[in-house]
Amino acid sequence: MKRRTFVKLAGASALAGGLSAPSIAQGVATVRWWYHYDNPQNTPAALVAKFEQANPGIKIQAEAIPWGGGTDYINRMFSSVVAGNQPDCAMVRLAYLSRFSQMRALEPLDGHLANWAGRSDISDDVWKLNRAPDGKQYYMPLHYVVIYLYYRQDLFQQAGLQPPKTFDEFLACAKALTKDGMFGYGMRGGGGCHDNWGPFVLGGGASFEKGGMVSAKALAANRFFVEFATKHKVVPPSAPTDAFRQIVDGFKAGRTAMTIHHIGSSAEMVAALGDKASAVPLPRGPGGGGWTYFGDESNAIFASSKVKEAAFRWISFLSGAGNVEQAQLSGQLPITTSGGRNWTGHPKRFVDASFASLPIAQTLPDHVKTPDFVGRVLPTNLQRALVGETNPDEVMKAVEQLFHG
Repeated sequence: MKRRTFVKLAGASALAGGLSAPSIAQGVATVRWWYHYDNPQNTPAALVAKFEQANPGIKIQAEAIPWGGGTDYINRMFSSVVAGNQPDCAMVRLAYLSRFSQMRALEPLDGHLANWAGRSDISDDVWKLNRAPDGKQYYMPLHYVVIYLYYRQDLFQQAGLQPPKTFDEFLACAKALTKDGMFGYGMRGGGGCHDNWGPFVLGGGASFEKGGMVSAKALAANRFFVEFATKHKVVPPSAPTDAFRQIVDGFKAGRTAMTIHHIGSSAEMVAALGDKASAVPLPRGPGGGGWTYFGDESNAIFASSKVKEAAFRWISFLSGAGNVEQAQLSGQLPITTSGGRNWTGHPKRFVDASFASLPIAQTLPDHVKTPDFVGRVLPTNLQRALVGETNPDEVMKAVEQLFHG
């Protein structure tokens, strides 16, 4: 990702356009929409009420689906498609697109988008990022985040440390801060572990190209990551199974001095720690390379829906007039340039860390095997390596086998 690609999201003004009302068959159209928020207590009820008031012929049935590190959500999504009981529309990510395409599960949005004035309030680069290999648009961009490093700036100051900029500095900080019942790094080895594994392994030289997981650089990078647990003992004993909730709670409770997540958890961090919690971009590898996860989120309409026009009116509202309020609920950053221009939804230090991370931000590959990588192959094999049941190299061999046979 180029920095300019994403800076546009919070750049010069472009007013959100409205959606010219499509014709909807007489009677009430009920739209089933699946969603998830990092904070499960957040609800889109106010957004739904606002939309329904403006669109009396449409009712939104919003269904919260547990995220579960991504595994629960996407497994339920694909299972619903196979069973034929999928919703009309749902939050989706780019990593799912190839499998959805293989299943012919999604409705192209191009015809709807051609008549939607709000399209111009979303960066052209974002539309390109979301375009499918067949040239069509199946995704309506919604909000985004960039993974960065949370750190306890009070503890760093007390120890005379600076936030790490390299892998070696990260390890040195983690060692120095592992004492008195605290661990230097709150590692996510359970669901969603690619967020933590990727910066060190992909940032250290591995790639998803053929042979890219079993090169000498890739194997060394993965060993370096696994040894945070097996050799250096700078992560909690629960790290192999810790997911989102555990790493956030551990950092908030003062059990860890660093952890890796995104701006979506900043409100919790600040509520618990105030100015003691800060963030910086993730460290770079030995060659100066780096990698962090660009956390995209979009909505898509399923091809099986009988209320496609109503569904499009709903998802275009979420990416248009309702986008700022939607971003506040998600804890992420608005996708519209007008919404991002004067965004005050997060403390500035976390917004700055997000933007400073963009030069190394990437998505996971748009490949039919990516959901299996995220949900099964990486967490299963990484957990075994983190507890010493298998050689770290076996993790990389399993990932290579998944993508390339």
